[in-house]
Amino acid sequence: MKRVKLVRSRQWLLGILVLQFFQINLVFAQPWPNKSIRIIVPQGAAGSTDQVARPLAKLLSDELGQPVYLENRPGSGSVNGTDVAAKSAPNGYTFLAVAVSFSISPSIYKKLPYDVLKDFEPVTQLASFPNVLVVSSALPVKTVKELIAYAKANPGKLNYGTSGIGTGTHLSMELFKHMAGVEMVHVPYKGGATAVNALLANEVQVNLATISTAIPHIKAGKLRALAVSGRYSVPSLPGVPTLAESGLPGYEYDSWIALLAPAKTPKAILEKMSAATFKASQSPEMKVILDMEGAKPVGSSPEEFQQFLKAEIARWKKVVDYAGILPE
Repeated sequence: MKRVKLVRSRQWLLGILVLQFFQINLVFAQPWPNKSIRIIVPQGAAGSTDQVARPLAKLLSDELGQPVYLENRPGSGSVNGTDVAAKSAPNGYTFLAVAVSFSISPSIYKKLPYDVLKDFEPVTQLASFPNVLVVSSALPVKTVKELIAYAKANPGKLNYGTSGIGTGTHLSMELFKHMAGVEMVHVPYKGGATAVNALLANEVQVNLATISTAIPHIKAGKLRALAVSGRYSVPSLPGVPTLAESGLPGYEYDSWIALLAPAKTPKAILEKMSAATFKASQSPEMKVILDMEGAKPVGSSPEEFQQFLKAEIARWKKVVDYAGILPE
């Protein structure tokens, strides 16, 4: 009798295990995505990354059939939000929107709580875009050559504002200083908009600002646009040449925005998200937004973006080294 009860008990337990096995497999067999997706932006709202990622999230919601929402987690030069993404479950429901500062941070910080290559899976590079070199309207220069001459005649007397230490605006200005052979004082702010406001108030005199942030003030005559930082001029700033054309041959800086996922996110999800992002980036809505930044959609594959990211990390390491910036 006891043996019969033991057999029945084992059969019951086996049945429960089999049921759980099928339930688990049923969950994993469900097509992705089957719930809302978050995109972490490790900067504050209204920044250039947010301005591109926010409308993209809406388009991805339509494309994927599930809500896609942004979660702004600013702080510590984008490290805080990036760390949250690195430690999130690799299940395809957390992504990270990054800018060029992501590739700079390994050279700026002695120790990061994550590895930029090992703790993330590349999804796609969304877009690349130049910045615009702007000066205070109070500064008596109208061209890049005049700015370089003025800076050489007044070493250390010009301040340049940036969106923070180790950001693209910081390192692109260090590259400018190095190639032009000038000395300027770095003044970091908490975001690009704040840095432009400081330029308007003449707290700083120079900035390599994002085009969408600077262009209203350029059109209002409050800031003077000297050049754009990329390889080509942009339609939204007609008549404004590139830095390379303006007396600094060889200078080129394009900022960029990309999507990453936590390491070990399934490849099939990465590829599906990459394809959905590319389709969304080609939409008329995104074209208007990218045009405001002078941006071009990229839509690279995960493998292409991985190679690009490695090259960017190496590039900015050289800039940090010859700028003499000591890791914090």
